[in-house]
Amino acid sequence: MPKLETRTEPMVLNMGPHHPSMHGVLRLIVTLDGEDVIDCEPVIGYLHRGMEKIAESRTNIAFVPYVSRWDYAAGMFNEAITVNAPEQLAGIEVPRRASYIRVIMLELNRIANHLLWLGPFLADIGAQTPFFYIFRERELIYDLWEAATGQRLINNNYFRIGGVAADLPYGWVDKCIDFL
Repeated sequence: MPKLETRTEPMVLNMGPHHPSMHGVLRLIVTLDGEDVIDCEPVIGYLHRGMEKIAESRTNIAFVPYVSRWDYAAGMFNEAITVNAPEQLAGIEVPRRASYIRVIMLELNRIANHLLWLGPFLADIGAQTPFFYIFRERELIYDLWEAATGQRLINNNYFRIGGVAADLPYGWVDKCIDFL
């Protein structure tokens, strides 16, 4: 049976940026000849949702709510780096209590991240039950964040240039100590 051949001009197709998996954003520049892929150039380095362009049109304070989405598991750390840079550049001194609150929030975030690693790791090696206990502990951290910031996982919008958005509510420190 004769094969019907058609001649086409190569077409360059932009795919992305999109999430290829949970982490990182990937853009592919694909060159097609008909339905055949003849070249594919991966382009990495994009942040989620065009953050660079969003930042260009906002003040630092207006941009803080966006940065938690860079890494959904480390939202507090993203906020910290976003406010620390202007503080250091402008020589802004952060009150001692606000510094302590920031460290506590960052340490809770670090613990939550370690739990996020440990639970699925144990499940991968066959220990399913600890997975559920570990996620229960993460929920307790989210409860603490929610009491202090009004949000649970991401977009806490709690760090500010020069401090934090609000002091810790009454009884929060005792609940944190109970959790620890």
